[in-house]
Amino acid sequence: MRSLFLGTALLVASSVGAFAQGAPAGAPDAAGAPVPSAPATLANDLRPTFVAQNPSDMVTSKLVGLTIQNNANETIGEIADVVLDDKNTVKSWVVGVGGFLGIGTKYVAIDPSAMKITRVNDTTLKAVIDTNKDQLRAAPEYIYLGKKADAKTDAKPAETNKAP
Repeated sequence: MRSLFLGTALLVASSVGAFAQGAPAGAPDAAGAPVPSAPATLANDLRPTFVAQNPSDMVTSKLVGLTIQNNANETIGEIADVVLDDKNTVKSWVVGVGGFLGIGTKYVAIDPSAMKITRVNDTTLKAVIDTNKDQLRAAPEYIYLGKKADAKTDAKPAETNKAP
């Protein structure tokens, strides 16, 4: 009985503190529009804070599968994966070239500076690289760590977004 009372008292005390703080950063304002918050930082208690998305931000879920064109507006491949370095910056774009529906596709790693990704409008992104399909096919194949190159199977590894 005593622990039930103590638990209830703690719950009430914590919810009163939460109401006293007001709306959190990044919560919608009175008009319903999201209010940008400060970038993620470590607070004094070393817990991360949160960030609102900016209109210029690009999320990888919209980049993977994005068709890549060359300067002549020819489709030459698509972004298959994103490789991050130990500082969480983009190290390379893994690009699928050739093949049909994943069969016979070759994967190559492209330096991020070689490909320009721009926002066409609120929902559309465009990727452009100054190369052609033949040059991409001639590039060294990108092989995922823990995977062996197999001449008989050109299909993309099933779990490219998980660590080996």
